Amino acid sequence: MTDTNATDWAHLQAPSLADLEALAHEAYERLPEEFRQLSEGVVIKVDDFPDDDTMREMECETPFDLLGLFRGIGLAQGGAMMQTGQFPNMVWLYRRPILDYWAEHEESLGSLVTHVLVHEIGHHFGLSDEDMEAIEAAAG
Repeated sequence: MTDTNATDWAHLQAPSLADLEALAHEAYERLPEEFRQLSEGVVIKVDDFPDDDTMREMECETPFDLLGLFRGIGLAQGGAMMQTGQFPNMVWLYRRPILDYWAEHEESLGSLVTHVLVHEIGHHFGLSDEDMEAIEAAAG
């Protein structure tokens, strides 16, 4: 602990699904304007863990293996136009794996959520890791 004492932590609880979703939306609002315009319509969802189908599809060994996931048709795959009956592009953030990762690393929860969000939205665009790092840096 840096600037807080034990009493400050005594009554805190882990961020809820709603807390993490609010944090993700705040992180999204800090992303560069052109990035947000291009990803307009991407729905951000938060769940505790990936569902069983996702676990199998992504070949996860444990529910903690996946911090986030992009589901949809990215721009890199021709997904600029929504088709009738098509689900919207979605980014899933998984609360418990994110909190577990956060507890074990020297990174703020806000910067971790921003990182996962940018990485998953980056799949929508087919961006490189270098491109995503530059977007994260621009978000502060």
